[in-house]
Amino acid sequence: MRLAEHRYKTISSIRSQLLMVEQVAAVRLGEVVRVVGPDGRSQEGEVLLIDGHTVLIQIFGECRGLDLRESTVIFTDAIKQAPLSLHMLNRVFNGSFLPLDGLPTPLPEKWVPVAGVPINPTSRARPEEFIETGFSAIDGLNTLVKGQKLPIFSCAGLPAKEIAAAILKNCTMTGTGQGRKQAVVFVALGLSHYEYSFYMETLAAIETNFVAFINLSSDPVVERLLAPRFGLTVAEYLAFEKEMDVLVVITDMTNYCDALREISTSREELPGRRGYPGYMYSDLASLFERAGRIKDRAGSVTMLPIVTMPEDDITHPIPDLTGYITEGQIVLSRDLHRQGIFPPIDVLPSLSRLMQQGIGTGRTRDDHRQTANRLYKYYAKGRDLRGLEAIVGRDGMSVSDRNILDFTDTFEQEFVNQGGSRRAITATLDTGLAILKRYGLEEL
Repeated sequence: MRLAEHRYKTISSIRSQLLMVEQVAAVRLGEVVRVVGPDGRSQEGEVLLIDGHTVLIQIFGECRGLDLRESTVIFTDAIKQAPLSLHMLNRVFNGSFLPLDGLPTPLPEKWVPVAGVPINPTSRARPEEFIETGFSAIDGLNTLVKGQKLPIFSCAGLPAKEIAAAILKNCTMTGTGQGRKQAVVFVALGLSHYEYSFYMETLAAIETNFVAFINLSSDPVVERLLAPRFGLTVAEYLAFEKEMDVLVVITDMTNYCDALREISTSREELPGRRGYPGYMYSDLASLFERAGRIKDRAGSVTMLPIVTMPEDDITHPIPDLTGYITEGQIVLSRDLHRQGIFPPIDVLPSLSRLMQQGIGTGRTRDDHRQTANRLYKYYAKGRDLRGLEAIVGRDGMSVSDRNILDFTDTFEQEFVNQGGSRRAITATLDTGLAILKRYGLEEL
């Protein structure tokens, strides 16, 4: 076992943010390295590939100023670790856990490897406590539960960032943990400067505790892979050591997967579907499976990853694999967005597989399940009748069918559509019942 730093001046090539170092012994995959240029400037990097005694290194920054003869590569014999303490709360960091808010680096209580491990299935506690997001289409029909991982499937041009911002500001974790604190861990990947400004304004308006990791599109690609791991390591620390209920919002997992593909290409690995590495499923699972609850321990980690579906294709490898690992999905609709409906959540393909665990007596309301079932039933029928209406026209339909068509329009405009307002779960259920009653559909 190597205990000391090893220094090498055997760089054979420099390409973009990649270094090739030869004649290296006793190195580990993922090991942290420091690269010191001729001017004394030091940068951090990570070992991506080991091929015999040749090592490929990804630099967290620019290679400008480095050369082949005078630059020194220092292998630290350490894996990337996160400095954890409660001083992280209400702070903003980049993908390498360096402050972006102008404040000094927080004093760590402990250091923990960022790789982490998924929660052992035998140690998992059943998710059964309701989380209120403020959106009726989620709270009423696709309920989020503590410890769940529920992705939001979006399309290019849809207001995913506005939905994420509203959830960050409005989310309330109720349930059996009386007096338990809550916190939000926000991870943003590959942001433009406009998006960065938008999210910084959002974080300034959050009343609950938060920790944010922001990776800009101009930042090193490898940080796009590190930021979610830093975020989840922080979430596990707050949840299982500080007994908080933690909501992790990650946007956008498509940028994460694209970074994974770019790194895989740098390693010259064989590509899989659409050029993504064959291990993308297990890589995503290593992130998503860190969410959950643990038996006999307070605290929980709930995850809301946002996935922008390339070409609006829900069968694309990224949403496809995400759907296999997670417990449902919230699907945004371009048609609803064109009608000015916010949030444009299409409730029919959306699903929360753990909804039944978090609703009902003592959690939301006694009539939650029955109300949701009736809304689903008549809305699904109304969507089918729209196809018939396009063929025969409204005048060619029966009175009852026209009534359900009117209900469908009202459901979208008054129940799904909220604008910028927040609805409590009681207001959500009352709104649904009022619409059913208006059209004579409230009877069981």
